[in-house]
Amino acid sequence: MSDKDGKKTLGVRGGGPRSGSVKQSFSHGRTKNVVVETKRKRVVMPKPAASKSAAGGGSGKPAGGDPSRRPAGISDAELERRMKALAAAKAREVEEAAQREAEEKARAEERERRRAEQEAKEREEREREEALKAKAEEDARRLREEEESKRRAAEPAAAAPDPAAAQARAAKAPQPAGRKTERDTRNDRAAKPGKGDDRRRSGKLTVNQALAGGEGGRQRSIAAMRRKQERARQKAMGQNVEREKVVRNVNLPEAIMVSELANRMAERVADVVKALMQNGIMATQTQTIDADTAELIIEEFGHRVVRVSDADVEQVIEQAEDNPEHLKPRAPIITIMGHVDHGKTSLLDAIRKTRVVQGEAGGITQHIGAYQVTTPGGQLLTFLDTPGHAAFTSMRARGAQVTDIVVLVVAADDAVMPQTVEAINHAKAAKVPMIVAINKIDRPAANPDKVRTDLLQHEVIVEKMSGEVQDVEVSAINGTGLDELLEAIGLQAELLELKANPDRPAQGAVIEAQLDIGRGPVATVLVEKGTLHQGDIFVVGEQWGRVRAMENDQGKRVKDAGPSVPVEVLGLNGTPEAGDVLNVVETEAQAREIAEYRANAAKEKRAAAGAATTLEQLMAKAKADENVAELPILVKADVQGSAEAIVQAMEKIGNDEVRVRVLHSGVGAITESDIGLAEASGAPVFGFNVRANAPARNSANQKGVEIRYYSVIYDLVDDVKQAASGLLSAEVRENFIGYAEIKEVFKVSNVGKVAGCLVTEGIARRSAGVRLLRDNVVIHEGTLKTLKRFKDEVAEVQSGQECGMAFENYDDIRPGDVIEIFEREEVERSLT
Repeated sequence: MSDKDGKKTLGVRGGGPRSGSVKQSFSHGRTKNVVVETKRKRVVMPKPAASKSAAGGGSGKPAGGDPSRRPAGISDAELERRMKALAAAKAREVEEAAQREAEEKARAEERERRRAEQEAKEREEREREEALKAKAEEDARRLREEEESKRRAAEPAAAAPDPAAAQARAAKAPQPAGRKTERDTRNDRAAKPGKGDDRRRSGKLTVNQALAGGEGGRQRSIAAMRRKQERARQKAMGQNVEREKVVRNVNLPEAIMVSELANRMAERVADVVKALMQNGIMATQTQTIDADTAELIIEEFGHRVVRVSDADVEQVIEQAEDNPEHLKPRAPIITIMGHVDHGKTSLLDAIRKTRVVQGEAGGITQHIGAYQVTTPGGQLLTFLDTPGHAAFTSMRARGAQVTDIVVLVVAADDAVMPQTVEAINHAKAAKVPMIVAINKIDRPAANPDKVRTDLLQHEVIVEKMSGEVQDVEVSAINGTGLDELLEAIGLQAELLELKANPDRPAQGAVIEAQLDIGRGPVATVLVEKGTLHQGDIFVVGEQWGRVRAMENDQGKRVKDAGPSVPVEVLGLNGTPEAGDVLNVVETEAQAREIAEYRANAAKEKRAAAGAATTLEQLMAKAKADENVAELPILVKADVQGSAEAIVQAMEKIGNDEVRVRVLHSGVGAITESDIGLAEASGAPVFGFNVRANAPARNSANQKGVEIRYYSVIYDLVDDVKQAASGLLSAEVRENFIGYAEIKEVFKVSNVGKVAGCLVTEGIARRSAGVRLLRDNVVIHEGTLKTLKRFKDEVAEVQSGQECGMAFENYDDIRPGDVIEIFEREEVERSLT
């Protein structure tokens, strides 16, 4: 092999799925560098030039060879570690190659053994059939010889004439043409047709004839009759009739039913079951076998195996890399992120010269929006506005994954907050450049330097702190610094050199999805590659559809949408999940098949995740659920992202004693089926920016189902916390109110033993609980049966006074024992 510079290279390929390739470059007889290519990046590793240096001898040069030729920043230890990794990769490849060769040899020997056994069985059967055939021919020849001898013996006796036999033969002989007997004449007269005869219907098929299978039924073709005659002739001549074997390509999935395998091979099911039994597998025609077993059976029948997978249906989606000659510049995608109420939407409104924030509930963003802005210099920018509330973590993550540049908005009077840190982590995980916009500098308490200092704690060093991250001071209210912010975005976009191929099938990401009453399922799609045309057939997640119409961020209808263009797509068969990938396919059948496969795979995954594998796990789960109180709820939201955020927030509410279970979540209005599910489960229905239709409201009133409407996610989360707190059992606290010492024990008829006590501390109450202490050890806990002062029953006795006490259902009391008196109170608990 040789590289671009004409140097000789040695290529090494790893056997594992994560291994890459290793190229060793040589120049002028001396080893220079080792190039390790992986799927993610290409690393150049210097290699020692002389063995003496590596051993520490010679002239004492460093192990990496000439320091002037070795790349800067690589130490001797790092070089040695990389060389060891290279040697380990080579050894691992040799080991894996030997292992694969041994496995292949074992499989070949197994197939050869099975084939030899099958040939031996066939040879034995053939010899047995030939022996039976020879015996049958011998018996037939012997019978023919006996018949021939009998016929020859009977010929002399038949030579003498017999008058009686001759007369009988003459009577049975046919009459000459034109001469009829009297009996024939009578039969012809009886059979002569009349006027109402059915001769007109001759040749026509009737219902009775069709049902009886007579005239007019399905007849054999001439070719079939000829084939039948040929087989009969060959059989009569003693030839072995064998049909020509048709070798077929059998598509073999990961698991297949025995009857389906026989059908694909065009073989009898009984033969396939017999072959399985011969291989030691007892399976019926309705059982499923694995691909390896089915491959042995297919090869045994002489057919060719074509391994396929259920996931092959997605191969129609084009994943080829674009030719650099076809790439054209595209608009950058900028995601605005930051803490809640730091002015992200207000800043975007100031750039777009709109007032989106005034239409939002509570003044906070609860949806992810996509907009396009044209700068005064004519540059086109695509903005994504993400929510800042803590519940919308997944929305911010999606915004960071599809973006090119992240604009981190930090309020100058509030500094770095929790969601600011989360936005920084999302941007670092997505490996996209960041621009810090310090907003609200018009406030009196604004302190931009504090923001820059706080960002240092999270490894974000701005330019004014001698870093590489651009920072701009802006004010969304006064419009200060907006031009500088757009200039910084344009400069960062030029450095990225963003390009895409518009002349290919479109591929995009779903930013948001909702169920509109008038338009049906609607998805906000950001096109990443290619161009989306009206009428294109696409598949997105578990849904598919045809582009019926497209609208841009201003609500205008468009026919096409190129790279970096956000549009609302109409024409889906269902509401997709936010974050799903949209791919354009050629036919509707392909889209339907891919969507069905993805839906089945997701269903199996959910079933596998919720199923218990063993009976012990099932019993343990049931026992754990018995001790946990559940608050079932139904959630309906206006968009898919909001529903997802609410469900995630509900999962975080609860503890070991109570939890919130979301029975159903979806997008769109509250329907009558939602009310039916809520009634069956005893759950309330929460609507987030949606309302119930008229039949649902009537049904809820009749069935007593509670429907609550919310427009701010704070209120919804707080109400659910309060409701879940009501399921918590009250905390029981004990308050000690007094102690009494037993001085003497008396026996009273109809009462039992009564303790004569002296209240030494606190107070003794009749309704309180008591514990009997003997030598400071609790020997009984219960209640008082009686509390008397002299001969009167009293409610309480003060400290320093004497009284008589009797325990409920307990008589083992002695002088010197101490009675502890306490009261219990219940304290309501709440979820924090």
